[in-house]
Parts: sequence; structure tokens; C-alpha cells
Amino acid sequence: MSIDLKQFSALQKNSKNSFFAQKKLLQQVMSGKTVLCATCQQPLKLLTPAQAEPTGISCAKGCTDIALDFA
Repeated sequence: MSIDLKQFSALQKNSKNSFFAQKKLLQQVMSGKTVLCATCQQPLKLLTPAQAEPTGISCAKGCTDIALDFA
């Protein structure tokens, strides 16, 4: 299987856009803004080590689940 440069460039662009979209989502949730899950439209919650284990960001239904490590 080979991939040409045009396909590789498109893959890199999509990966970069995805990374920055997720980074923006994390920043918004961590700053206290209400952000809705893209799937179920429930608000996302930040779970810190003092609140729950495992830590991260998730919605009530669990369709968004981003694991975070707190140092």
C-alpha cells in the first residue's frame, strides 16, 4: 500500500485541525465555559483528581470521554 504526497498532505492537515479543535475544547471547558457534547448535546464536565478517578472531560452519557493526566 502506498500513499501519494497529496493524500499524506491532506492527512496531515486533518490531524492538525483535529488537534487544535480538541485543544480549544479543553481550554474552554477548563476555563469554566459551557461546551456541549457534539453527539448528545449534553454539557461537558471537567473531572479533577479531587472529584473522581479517572480524570478528564466527559459528558453525562459518556459519548465524549477525554482522559487527562494531572501532574
